[in-house]
Amino acid sequence: MQRRSLIRATGAAALLSATPFVRAQGTLQKFKFNLGWKIEASGAGFLLAQQRGYYKDAGLDVTIDTGNGSASAISLVAGGAYDVASADLSTMIEFNTANPQSRLAAVAIQYDLNPNSVMVRKDGAIKKPADLAGKTILGQPFNASRKLFPAFAKAQGFDGSGVKWENVAPDIGDTRFVKGDFDAAAYFFFTGLLNLKARGLTPDQITVFRFSDYGLKSYGNGLIANAKSMQDNPDAMKAFVKATTRGWVDAIADPRAGAAAIKAREPLAHEEIEFERLQLIVDGTMKTAETRANGWGAATPARLQATIDETVAAFGLKSSLAVADIWIDRFLPPAVDRKLKA
Repeated sequence: MQRRSLIRATGAAALLSATPFVRAQGTLQKFKFNLGWKIEASGAGFLLAQQRGYYKDAGLDVTIDTGNGSASAISLVAGGAYDVASADLSTMIEFNTANPQSRLAAVAIQYDLNPNSVMVRKDGAIKKPADLAGKTILGQPFNASRKLFPAFAKAQGFDGSGVKWENVAPDIGDTRFVKGDFDAAAYFFFTGLLNLKARGLTPDQITVFRFSDYGLKSYGNGLIANAKSMQDNPDAMKAFVKATTRGWVDAIADPRAGAAAIKAREPLAHEEIEFERLQLIVDGTMKTAETRANGWGAATPARLQATIDETVAAFGLKSSLAVADIWIDRFLPPAVDRKLKA
């Protein structure tokens, strides 16, 4: 009888040690996450993780809020309003250079291939990247594709300084581009293709110059965290990254489920459009040779260094940032948990 009690006690202790850290305390740890953009396919993995209870299973009570672009999201994380945000690594590098006392770090990579691009009409005069020299391009100052354009131009061997940038609100700008008011438009490719399709310009009528196809090696968005959250709540950060990884691995394997999670969170979302957008994201930024080899969320030193170098060149920064200043991998789950299913 005494032996049986000892076995039970040992088993209970083992079960407790395997249980997420906050469950042992009886409550869920609050955690705030900013999508960096509105509710659409770019947030599918996070929303699916929440819908399927992965965050709660990890002991977290995660709030997922919309954002207004990478620059805004990064400022909110730096100010402590959020623990983590999905944001562009180049924008984070720019922030870290200007604010060395408040440096942020990526704890996982969302887009292995950079989604920044410039789009033109196939029936227009622009047939190759160098033809963009001196042209008029739609793109707001905070637009990551506009910010990285100098690095793209340099990689393609043309002078991009003569480009005239048009700062027009996205909805109005999309309509005007379709009407022919601008020579080109700067977008995340999966945003631009579907925005323009909704206005009557179909993908087969568009040429997409994706920066990652024309010499740039930068990563796209990552999960950007502040030092306080990483230092004060390392277990919560690790739990969040693991649950998020699980959500994105599921969304990559089943984009239909990802689109349904978007619709469940935002009833006004067009589920079929978000399904199409998610397929573009998955096939164009996530199902890569490196992600298949290293798993979702991972990064290599060479690509991280290229992200720093290309950002410094494009933004004209005076920066001496090292890879360790922008990337922390200790919160990633084991490789087996990051492996793609499909």
